[in-house]
Amino acid sequence: MSTFPFVDPAFAVRWSEHTPEHIVPDLEIALGRAQAAIDAIASRDLANLDFASTYHALEQATDELNFAWGKVTHLQSVADSPALREAHNAMLPKVTALFSKIPLNPELWKRLKHVSAEPATRALTGIHARLVEETDASFRQAGADLPVEKRDRLEALQSELAQLTQKYAENVLDSTNAWELLIDDPARLAGLPEHAKAAARASAERKGHGTAEKPVWRFTLHAPSTEPVMTYAEDEDLRRQVWTAMVAIGAAAPHDNDALARRILALRAEKAALLGKPHFADLVLERRMAKTGERALAFIEDLKRRAEGAFANECRELEAFKAAQTGGPVETLKAWEVSLWSERLRKARYDFNEEVLRPYFPMNRVIEGLFAIADRVFGLRVVERPAGTVEVWHPEVTYYDLFDRKGRQLGSFYADWYPRESKRGGAWMGYLLTGNPLPGGGREPHLGYICGNLTPPVGGKPALLTHREVETIFHEFGHLLHHLLGEVSIKSLNGVNVAWDFVELPSQIMENWTWERAGLDLFARHYETGEPIPNALFERMVAARQFRAGCAVMRQVQFAKMDLALHLRTAEFIDGDLETKARAEVADCIIPTVPPGRTIVRRFNHLFSDPVGYAAGYYSYKWAEVLDADAFTRFKREGVFNPDTGAAFVEHILSKGNSSDPGELYRGFMGRDPDIAALLIRSGLIAA
Repeated sequence: MSTFPFVDPAFAVRWSEHTPEHIVPDLEIALGRAQAAIDAIASRDLANLDFASTYHALEQATDELNFAWGKVTHLQSVADSPALREAHNAMLPKVTALFSKIPLNPELWKRLKHVSAEPATRALTGIHARLVEETDASFRQAGADLPVEKRDRLEALQSELAQLTQKYAENVLDSTNAWELLIDDPARLAGLPEHAKAAARASAERKGHGTAEKPVWRFTLHAPSTEPVMTYAEDEDLRRQVWTAMVAIGAAAPHDNDALARRILALRAEKAALLGKPHFADLVLERRMAKTGERALAFIEDLKRRAEGAFANECRELEAFKAAQTGGPVETLKAWEVSLWSERLRKARYDFNEEVLRPYFPMNRVIEGLFAIADRVFGLRVVERPAGTVEVWHPEVTYYDLFDRKGRQLGSFYADWYPRESKRGGAWMGYLLTGNPLPGGGREPHLGYICGNLTPPVGGKPALLTHREVETIFHEFGHLLHHLLGEVSIKSLNGVNVAWDFVELPSQIMENWTWERAGLDLFARHYETGEPIPNALFERMVAARQFRAGCAVMRQVQFAKMDLALHLRTAEFIDGDLETKARAEVADCIIPTVPPGRTIVRRFNHLFSDPVGYAAGYYSYKWAEVLDADAFTRFKREGVFNPDTGAAFVEHILSKGNSSDPGELYRGFMGRDPDIAALLIRSGLIAA
């Protein structure tokens, strides 16, 4: 048993020992050691400095702290509790302060600049030159050249941002968990798929509601509960209740995020001003592919122009469809009707209902198929460790080792796929360890994790997923491969530590195999009969892919445009009601309804649950979608299972991390710059 588990460097993490009472003392140790290492670099004699004693030493100075704090923040995401939250929040300001002070340390910066100017440093090439370039840029972007009074203000500002964004995330989680709806009349469940009713019944039973004679069904604000209701429930009042609760997440006392979001925006704008930028967007995007906020906005506005005709037609078409089906007038839909009538229109047009695919996507087969595709395309072998042989943080978590064709262990990872009240919403990938280079070549294994909130197993049946959930699994696995396949010897430049508008390429390209017949045939088998998806059903599924594509594009445009407006013109949003102002900015991107649909500005974790996160960067999803759609054309041309093409993707993208400019990496794989046409064709906005 470790006395200080969070600073224990063991690759095999003993999660049972990582309890809240260890967080404060363990992190104090890690903080002290990191600070001592930084101070040692900052006090070295200028005459005896070189790359190893400065840049590389600084790279290693926070290794222990990164691992310890990474475990704390991970547990806070997957196993939240009052005690853990209290300990996390107690240490958050101290951890934030240490990292904020690094680029604001004048003696440290003096030594880095001294070494940077040396002929030996200027002669560096490859990854060492990249580390010098990226470190210097990070320091300058973080305020290293600021006068002392501005550095002090920036440090305080960073600390406040860390605390406010953590509180924002807590409010989203707490308000999500605070709501439940108990139904005791089975007639109100009409239209719901059987799996949704079974899940609601099981949820009620876990909470002690209902009996065999008098069953109760419990609905929550987690996506596997809300989506079937909004899509299939015939009871309008049930849908209205769920919609009303969904739009109130983070928007009502005691979890109202309005003031928090406005304060976060104000602090970000102040930070940009301190660093000589006109707005936060330009500060954030300076070292990303888009370079400026205006260029990112121009990209999004261009997408908007291309999609708005289809968007308007789809909105009118849905209103007309409902009128034809009900015999009523053509009129604006209610906010809680859109998903229902969209699904009915899709069924009428394509004879396709997403629910009919569920039996073909049992979780175990999806995972097996994912690993089979990774083997065929990238030459990877994934081996699951038997339950109980490796410690995990929850019994539902599985653990795997990843090997290449030569038998080398590239890394290991955890997978945690089902919702819990102690777990934040959404799906994500993260990493705990980046393997060190080994003497004589090679490296130690990497360690990561993938998490989600997918449909859980119910009533003795396996978890049966929607196709969108299958895409989510493939997406997060793509991020994971980016980390585990990284061959960059500098940890901070490995894996997913790339420009934010490039990081979604490895994840989004993986989703393509879930639309290929050859890919689906490896895993899409009926959980009872073992039969593959029938050809007629597959054809209807593909035909329906572009259904309401204009609305789908416009939804992402809405989020990205709102994000950029908030961070390009912050002064317009920091006073008054944020929802009202944000909605006015993107009203023409929102499907018209009664009452008008609301934005997600007060539950937008992507933007506000991290000091930076996706702030001014939500456009990255569509930007990277251009990259993924275009890059997949090479797989389509050369064979979706072509191992040579897969090897090239590993060589130029998955293994390279941030070792080179992302544009260079992309051109290395495709031989040219990206072309938007592939995305527009895939979305149905232009003809092939």
